[in-house]
Amino acid sequence: MADSAGIQQGSPAIGAAGLVPAAPGAGGTEGSGAAGGSARIAVKKAQLRSSPRPKKLEKLGVYSSCKAEGACKCNGWKSQNPPPTPPRTDQQSNAVNLQEPCRSCSHTLGDHVTHLENVSEEEMNRLLGIVLDVEYLYTCVHKEEDADTKQVYFSLFKLLRKSILQMGKPMLEASESPPFEKPSIEQGVNNFVQYKFSHLPSKERQTIMELAKMFLNQINYWQLETPSQRRQRVPNDDAVGYKSNYTRWLCYCNVPQFCDSLPRYETTQIFGRTLLRSVFTVMRKQLLEQARQEKDKLPPEKRTLILTHFPKFLSMLEEEVYSHSSPIWSQDFLAAASGGPLYYSTSPVSLDPSICGSVSPARKTASVLEPNTNTVGEKRKPSDPLPHEENKRPRVVGDIPMDLINEVMATITDPAAIPETSLLSAHSARDEAARLEERRGVIEFHVIGNSLNQKPNKRILMWLVGLQNVFSHQLPRMPKEYITRLVFDPKHKTLSLIKDGRVIGGICFRMFPSQGFTEIVFCAVTSNEQVKGYGTHLMNHLKEYHIKHEILNFLTYADEYAIGYFKKQGFSKDIKVPKAKYVGYIKDYEGATLMGCELNPSIPYTEFSVIIKKQKEIIKKLIERKQAQIRKVYPGLSCFKEGVRQIPIESIPGIRETGWKPAGKGMPFTDHNAWPFMEPVKKTEAPGYYQVIRFPMDLKTMSERLKSRYYTTRKLFMADMQRIFTNCREYNPPESEYYKCANLLEKFFYTKIKEAGLIEK
Repeated sequence: MADSAGIQQGSPAIGAAGLVPAAPGAGGTEGSGAAGGSARIAVKKAQLRSSPRPKKLEKLGVYSSCKAEGACKCNGWKSQNPPPTPPRTDQQSNAVNLQEPCRSCSHTLGDHVTHLENVSEEEMNRLLGIVLDVEYLYTCVHKEEDADTKQVYFSLFKLLRKSILQMGKPMLEASESPPFEKPSIEQGVNNFVQYKFSHLPSKERQTIMELAKMFLNQINYWQLETPSQRRQRVPNDDAVGYKSNYTRWLCYCNVPQFCDSLPRYETTQIFGRTLLRSVFTVMRKQLLEQARQEKDKLPPEKRTLILTHFPKFLSMLEEEVYSHSSPIWSQDFLAAASGGPLYYSTSPVSLDPSICGSVSPARKTASVLEPNTNTVGEKRKPSDPLPHEENKRPRVVGDIPMDLINEVMATITDPAAIPETSLLSAHSARDEAARLEERRGVIEFHVIGNSLNQKPNKRILMWLVGLQNVFSHQLPRMPKEYITRLVFDPKHKTLSLIKDGRVIGGICFRMFPSQGFTEIVFCAVTSNEQVKGYGTHLMNHLKEYHIKHEILNFLTYADEYAIGYFKKQGFSKDIKVPKAKYVGYIKDYEGATLMGCELNPSIPYTEFSVIIKKQKEIIKKLIERKQAQIRKVYPGLSCFKEGVRQIPIESIPGIRETGWKPAGKGMPFTDHNAWPFMEPVKKTEAPGYYQVIRFPMDLKTMSERLKSRYYTTRKLFMADMQRIFTNCREYNPPESEYYKCANLLEKFFYTKIKEAGLIEK
């Protein structure tokens, strides 16, 4: 315990079975940590409880008040030859003399233990357990350096000492008793699993449950940082609230691990969201770092679970922990979930591309901007209705009851109904990580600019210098003098991305309100912070800022490296702004492409990806409900046994009930060039094929997907077919027979779908 004040929060270990809890106490080190102390105390207790009764009486006499006649105030027998302090269990002599006088009051040892004459062995052993806990706490008090922790140890020491004197059970005196917050951490995590993953198949859901148990186990053995350490790390945090939780944690969770005479509770069962918020960020970082360092020690079956799924699990849970509107912390969650729909998620995970610079030299100006400093306006909440939403809401037509339509459509504004991401999903929105960091306060967005009329603000000037450095480093082909002139030009503003008090990216722009557009001049994110979705989130913030200022068009000259980025942000070469509006205000930039973006004032761009995912879920639910209604098992077709080779599709029982209708000419898919693609490629026939081809496809797989109704759109079907041809040409040389079959079959395929009217001829 002596070193606990210097140990940072958490000390996780990763063993052969995966993540295992760290030893409680000061980093779990033998000799000072509670793990080593707990083991030593257990051995001593076992030895002492097996000792002869006189030996037990001698031990208890040290902590028993004198019962001799008269007003003796001695509160414990003291040997004439005192052992080292604190008293040890292994006394120098095995012989115990009950007539030995007390060094303090001169009364005998027997006078101090008369109250124990008729006490059972079980009760004696219980009291001896408290004695050894007292001695261990005595050591902790003198070795502990942290004042808050030492105070708790001393209070518990006095409590246990009093329990021995009164032969009672230790009862912690507190204004509140466990649990201290509802729902508990354990219940919240269970709600999270139900909320996000109840739709998964049994095997995948079991994986999630294993991750949840792993995480809860870590919290139960996590070493909290002391209040003084936390004040140094997070000076603006609620110090009083954290100290209260820290004291409770010591008394009810940590100390009882090595002093088992005190009642012990699991951290996850008596604490709730407040404590979890105070430890989650640091805990997540240290757990993942430890996992990466010891990945080679993990067995193969645990490596993927811990290195791949566990980080995603923690990221999703982190969003719910710090969200102010997460439903998993509601005490009514289970009641709502049991009667409500299952929660689905189909969001894909993709990486944001590196953001290259977009440059366009500004020349003439139509108006002078006010050179003040602004922050990005408040975001519209996803639950807020969009303007004229009722008029623009699409109507679902067909045989679906109106009450079902209303029920499903209502979920688009219910943040509790559909999760925002999926742990095992392959894709997610590009800006999802950035939105999460902004919500937690890790990153900030500010629109700033230089001023010639107001007193310079030191912080704003430092940010502008930081932006000039980022743009200069990321846009090496642009003259630094030119970048500096535009960044500090009062007619330009910059949407800056701030992380840990420093600038890591931004978009410099110039607004032309009279012309109805804004010119984007520079756009960059520092290289070590790229591929995190910051570029997408920056642009979305810029869009909302301009909607607020009623400017609905962007123009920019993008160099060859930035065209891809701007296309993903909704820019195109089709310029919506009349040429007369921008000619003369921005100058053509040699070697760059003019691109434009028209904004829709009804779209909350910073939450747009969330809305799209919810809309997908609505369609999915409508399809599932429709399928549940029409699902019916028909007897198999027997006509083929009688020699029939082909029947019309519409004659198949139940086909019309599914909503199928003839689409003009049929599309028979028979061609002698299809033979290489009928089944998946076998590894024995094509060694190394699956190292070259990451996404294999074949006609048999497509047939199975067709039966399972995977192809909800024409594009999905055509994409899989095209993949067959592309894979073949990538693996095989042009002169091979397979390569030629792919070309011929591709030509045959597109001929047939054109004849069927599925694509334009």
